[in-house]
Amino acid sequence: MNHGHAPTLADLADRSGVDVLDHLDTQVRVPVIAGLQAQGDLIVIPEDLVPQVRPYSQSIRLNVAGSGIELLRSESGGNPHTLVSDPGTCFWYPSVNDLIRLSLGFLETQVSAYLIHPEHGATGMAPGRYLIRRQRERNGSSGTADRFVYD
Repeated sequence: MNHGHAPTLADLADRSGVDVLDHLDTQVRVPVIAGLQAQGDLIVIPEDLVPQVRPYSQSIRLNVAGSGIELLRSESGGNPHTLVSDPGTCFWYPSVNDLIRLSLGFLETQVSAYLIHPEHGATGMAPGRYLIRRQRERNGSSGTADRFVYD
């Protein structure tokens, strides 16, 4: 996947096997950023913004290789969020110590890594360490508890 430049959405779709929807331009290059970003119901947070959250010391470390790792599928069982990167350069820790229980896992990558989704396209994360969490929203109008964002 290391093309010497940012991959296109088509490159990532081919690599991951994720079929993106027709309204997306598959020839666009996927931007890579080192900051906070969101993709539908996921939020990617640089580790320095969440110093209290880390992988458990006994957490499994998964190599993100081949077609990637599915991190989350929508509530109705539909569209997956898939993490893709070059083999041997990106690792996923699915067990983290997170008191608010929104975390899906911790990402550590030496090269750019990408999240791809059929409806949202793709986003890129610069080399570094990131927490990937579910998003939640306040349900203030009904007075009930917060709820997850579903896409």
